[in-house]
Amino acid sequence: MQFNLYCIFVSEFDSMFEFDQYLGFLAFLSILTIGFWLMIFLLTFVIPYWLFGAAKEWFDERQAAKKQLK
Repeated sequence: MQFNLYCIFVSEFDSMFEFDQYLGFLAFLSILTIGFWLMIFLLTFVIPYWLFGAAKEWFDERQAAKKQLK
C-alpha cells in the first residue's frame, strides 16, 4: 500500500516542468533580473549624471556668454 501511494504521488508531481520549460523559466528570470538591475543603474547613476552634466554645461555657456558681452 505504501509503495502504491508513493508511485501515485511521484507520478502526479513528476511532470511539473519539462526540461525546456525549466530552461525557459530560467531565461525569463535572468532577463527579469538583468532588467531590474539595469533600471536601478539607470535611475541612480546614468540619468543624474546626464542631467547634472547638461546643467553644468548650460551654466558654463551662460557664464561664457556674459563674459563675452562685457
